[in-house]
Amino acid sequence: MSEPLETEARVRAAVARATGEDVSRAPVRRLAGHASLRSYWRVGERPRSHVVMVMPPDAKPEEVTKGGAPAVNPFVDVQRYLSGLGVRVPAILAFEEAEGLMVLEDLGDDMLETRLLAGAPRARLYEDAIDQLARLRAAAEARPAGCVAFTRAFDEELYRWELDHFVEWGLEAWKGARLSPEERAVVDRDFDRIAAALAAEPRGFTHRDYQSRNIMVLPAGAQAVIDFQDALLGPRQYDLVALLRDSYVELPPELIDALLRRWLERFAAAGGPRLEYGPFRATFDLLTVQRKLKDAGRFVFIDRVKGNPGFLVSIPASLRYVRDAFARRPELAELQRVLARHVPELAP
Repeated sequence: MSEPLETEARVRAAVARATGEDVSRAPVRRLAGHASLRSYWRVGERPRSHVVMVMPPDAKPEEVTKGGAPAVNPFVDVQRYLSGLGVRVPAILAFEEAEGLMVLEDLGDDMLETRLLAGAPRARLYEDAIDQLARLRAAAEARPAGCVAFTRAFDEELYRWELDHFVEWGLEAWKGARLSPEERAVVDRDFDRIAAALAAEPRGFTHRDYQSRNIMVLPAGAQAVIDFQDALLGPRQYDLVALLRDSYVELPPELIDALLRRWLERFAAAGGPRLEYGPFRATFDLLTVQRKLKDAGRFVFIDRVKGNPGFLVSIPASLRYVRDAFARRPELAELQRVLARHVPELAP
């Protein structure tokens, strides 16, 4: 039996065991999995369908994560935690760990991204996503334990590794460039400063990839969150950078400003501390430099190492975000000049 047919038989059998239904004749379709090592399969026709996550043997976190190997499956653990906070997440019908199969509620195909492409009002969709994120963060800060995310964190070493990931894959592999000793000294100095400043920020539960392809819009308009298994501790601004500096959807500056201010208001209303916009925005911009440089390098890595070129088209947006953030952080002007010699997209 070929691998696709074998997987089709496995996911059908998993749904049958989880639901007690006869799905022997149900259609099976593989769903888009983006950059994940996991694959997703829809069994049946909506609205009576289910999704099966197929995990490779000895699956590791999709992103580099600080902390030891978790004792429980991260997806199951974080799903339970978020559900307990009132966040809409897909229900888990069955988890067959030995088989590497998980049967999930089917939330449909409408991501925030696809709703936007279909012409849905942008402001309302993002306001809902911002409101949910503010409630999630405030609730998690009031309950700072309870899942694997609290055992691992963004620290100075991890931030620094991600910045070096850009040098290795974005600058060297993609652009074919090599830093001179003088340039390397500037880059090392400012990368160290960025990593230290971000590591000093207050940490809390962070989804890590709260963006337009990981927010599902349900038929009645509610939004559900997926792809949360790599959650860890990070700054309050991190998920906001993922959402508002999304490599797949670019937003105008005035909307980003309004949504950041909205998050601050909603976060305080949900029980979080009231934070000043100026310092909060400065950290948001610094995180934009760090996160989007990492993303640009990561997209090259996914192409060269995983054989998936589909993310290369998102590199220009990532670099535009970095360039714009540099303009708001003038103390990084020398770093910008050095990187722009080799990556012209970063030039002012």
